[in-house]
Amino acid sequence: MDKKRVVVTGIGVISPVGIGLDKFWKSLIEGKSGIDTITTFDTDDLPSNIAGEVRDFNPENYIEKKEIKRLDRFTQFAIAATKMALEDSKLNLLQIDRTRAGVILGSGIGGATTWEEQHSVLLEKGPRRVSPFFIPMMIINMASGQVSMAFDLKGPNFTVVTACASGTNAIGEAFKVLQRGDADIIISGGTEAPITRLSMTGFSSMKALSTRNDEPSKASRPFDKDRDGFVMGEGAGIIIMETLDSALKRNARVYGEIIGYGSTADAYHLTQPSPDGEGAARAMKASILDAGILPNEVDYINAHGTSTPLNDKFETLAIKNAFGEHAYKLAISSTKSMTGHLLGAAGAIEFIVSLLATFKNEIPPTINYDNADPECDLNYVPNRAINRTVNVALSNSMGFGGHNASVIVKKYK
Repeated sequence: MDKKRVVVTGIGVISPVGIGLDKFWKSLIEGKSGIDTITTFDTDDLPSNIAGEVRDFNPENYIEKKEIKRLDRFTQFAIAATKMALEDSKLNLLQIDRTRAGVILGSGIGGATTWEEQHSVLLEKGPRRVSPFFIPMMIINMASGQVSMAFDLKGPNFTVVTACASGTNAIGEAFKVLQRGDADIIISGGTEAPITRLSMTGFSSMKALSTRNDEPSKASRPFDKDRDGFVMGEGAGIIIMETLDSALKRNARVYGEIIGYGSTADAYHLTQPSPDGEGAARAMKASILDAGILPNEVDYINAHGTSTPLNDKFETLAIKNAFGEHAYKLAISSTKSMTGHLLGAAGAIEFIVSLLATFKNEIPPTINYDNADPECDLNYVPNRAINRTVNVALSNSMGFGGHNASVIVKKYK
C-alpha cells in the first residue's frame, strides 16, 4: 500500500512566552523567558515557587461563557489553540467530510485543577456538593473529546498519555493514521495545565524542580553545568495535519512535511532515563529509519532538554549514539529554557519549534547557558538564535515511565 504524504497546514499556540504563533516565535528568537514567580496560589511553604504560567489567557475570547465553567483549563487551552490553528490553516469545515477528520491529542496530567478543587469541596462541604461535571472535566481524554464536539469532527479520536512524551506520541500516531489513509485531516498536538499546589508539591517532593526561586528567568538552564531541575510550564500546541492530497486540493499553505516517527521504551526506571540514553537513541534511530533518510541529513534537533542533571547528560549521549560524528555538526536547542516544561504539551510545542525552524531557517537558542558541562559537549545554540538553512529537523521527548518519542519534519518541496 502506498503511504500518504503528510503535511502541516495550521498552527495554534498558547504558551508562557506568548499566545499566538507570531508572539510565541518572536519571544523564542529573542531569547525571552516566560518563567516567573507563581501568581495563582500561595507558594510560600513550597521548595519551588516558580513556573511558566500563561498569564494573559482569557477563555471568553474563544469559548462561550456558559461552556467555560464545564471545561478544565487544559481543555480550554486545547479548544482555544485549535481555533487559532484552524484560522491559520484557512480550513473551511463546511467543505470537508467530517467523518474523515479527527482529533488526536496528548496530555500527561489532564484536569489537575478540577481534581484539586473538587477534592477541597468534598472535604469542606461534603459529597453532595461535588460537581456532576467533576469526572467529565477531569479525565484526560476530554480534551480530544471536547475539541471533536466543538468542531463536529467524527473521525479517529483519542488521547495519548505517555507523561512528557504525550504530545510527540500524539503527533506521531496522527502521522501514522494519515499515512495509512484512515483519515484526511487530523487536529493533533498536546495540552496541559499542571500548575497547581498539589502538582508543585508532588514534583518538589521528587526533587525534580528547580529551586532557583530568586532568579526565575534563569532557573531553566538545559545542558548548563549549574542546572538543578526543571521548571513547570503550561499551555497547548495544536497543529492541523493533512494528507498532501487534502492540502493540495484546497491549495493550502504548507509549513512542512512530517516524514518519520519513532517510539521506544527504556523499561528501566520510574523516572530516570536508561543509562547512556539507550532508549532515546533507539527512538531517534527508528524515526530516521522510518523517514528513509541518513542521520547526516538532519540539521537541527529540538532536544527534550529538561534542565535536570540526568536527562541532559543522557540525552547528549543518546544523540551521540544515534548520530555518531554528525552529532557535533548538529544545531541543538532546548526551548524549555524559555517556556519551562509543559509536560504532556511539551512535545507539541517543541514540534512546532522544529517545524518553524525548517520553514523560517531560524533556530531559537538555549538561554541561560553560562557554564559548559564537560559531559554535555555538543552545540546547544547558546543564548542567541542563529540563522541557518534547516532542511530536516527532529524533535525529541522523553517521559516518566521510560517513554521515548521522536518525530522528524522536513522542508516541504
